[in-house]
Amino acid sequence: MRIFVTGGTGFLGSYLLRHLLAQGYTDITALRRHNSKLDLVADVAHRIQWIEGDLNDPFSLAEGIAGKQWVFHSAAVVSFHARDVRMMREVNADGTANVVNACMEHDVQKLMHVSTIAAIGNTKSKQVLDEKNRFQASPYNTEYGVSKFLGEQEVWRGIAEGLNAVIVNPSVILGAGRWYEGTGQFFAQLHKGFRYIPEGSVSMVDVRDVARMLLQLAESDIVEERFIANAGEMSYRDFFNAIAKELNAPQPNRRITPFLREAVWRLAAFQSLFTGKPPLVTKETLRQSAYEFAYENQKSIDQLGFQYTPIAQSIAETGKVYLASGGDTKVFE
Repeated sequence: MRIFVTGGTGFLGSYLLRHLLAQGYTDITALRRHNSKLDLVADVAHRIQWIEGDLNDPFSLAEGIAGKQWVFHSAAVVSFHARDVRMMREVNADGTANVVNACMEHDVQKLMHVSTIAAIGNTKSKQVLDEKNRFQASPYNTEYGVSKFLGEQEVWRGIAEGLNAVIVNPSVILGAGRWYEGTGQFFAQLHKGFRYIPEGSVSMVDVRDVARMLLQLAESDIVEERFIANAGEMSYRDFFNAIAKELNAPQPNRRITPFLREAVWRLAAFQSLFTGKPPLVTKETLRQSAYEFAYENQKSIDQLGFQYTPIAQSIAETGKVYLASGGDTKVFE
């Protein structure tokens, strides 16, 4: 198969590229921005044909997608900072529209679109959601989730116009990679002795599982469907304690109360003004951490026969890679 991948230099995309290569797919072209780091794909970058551009450059998309049979769209901006709202809409929604249009123009056989559980839509805490849930405006939704929902609408628009496509909605993706972003930050901060615990819970899935599911769907006859990719939920207390145990770090024991939550994001924003670096936490991330949501994965189990890596195993393996990395970027081997 002739394959095109967006987001190949990112966390999930890098695992997807390695999984495709491991399964014998070698005709792979991937999109990268001119300033994209290749640290996550250092071991396989020479086996990929790279096209420089971005999702809002129709010419680079056309160059990459022309003649391809499968397109995996995993590129996105993930942010919980208010200043990034416009950029998320431009990349996650408008950029996805450009990918869909290019796929239809060049008669792509199948598009695999990576969305998120945040696009499923939340209307209250302690809610259990599945693929049939309809997105509604709600204070429980994040701006990131809204931007990804708008991107999904572009995929459904393409499906209505004849495009073969599937959508995967991963929960929080867990695995080894860069320790200064995504779930890698949890390992780095807890190793340094971070002691605070949010009140809510988190849904998680192993990064390797998401890559496997994407390829499995590509190889299947399934189209016009969406699948939640989620291994399960854990309270932040259990999640943080499990990480700390793997890293031989102190167990976090200070609960983030509502008062502390509101004070911390303001302090982080103030510190960011002086450091010039994005704040470690924001109003949105701290408020979201107090909620409890659960996501059904039964559809993937029933229709795909999918078997998830247990969360405890993902935490243990990620912890081992972190300790072996010395804080440098390192992926699962």
